[in-house]
Amino acid sequence: MIEIKKITVFDTIIVRHPILRPGKPIETCHFEGDDLLTTAHFGLYFENQLAAVISAFKVQNKLFSEENQYQIRGMAVLEEFQKKRFGEELLKHCENEIKLKKGNLIWFNARETAVGFYKKSGYEVLGNQFEIPDVGPHYILFKSL
Repeated sequence: MIEIKKITVFDTIIVRHPILRPGKPIETCHFEGDDLLTTAHFGLYFENQLAAVISAFKVQNKLFSEENQYQIRGMAVLEEFQKKRFGEELLKHCENEIKLKKGNLIWFNARETAVGFYKKSGYEVLGNQFEIPDVGPHYILFKSL
């Protein structure tokens, strides 16, 4: 059984660390803005075990003209739960929560390996590949709501 609910930033670290920052200090899993009241963290639970996380930050990116923008960060699915469509479910849930807050654009920096996943959910690539030091190649993706 799947359940998606709001979680704490501490809960996100349990999934962010092994997937997004393996071998790096746990502090690298804490993102600027994680503790703001405008930031929301969601977790997908499978049989009462946290399997995937995503965070939505109310952040304006000057590359876009929309006023009510949200940035998705820290999306991760534990390895044993990948390829089960949990990421899709969690992304849809997050998009719906952003719509409820009158968000009209979602943007984020996606790892090169995740671009195909996001394109399947209607996101578009903006610009060229760029490097995030100590993390790897990324692209900016976005979707109007």
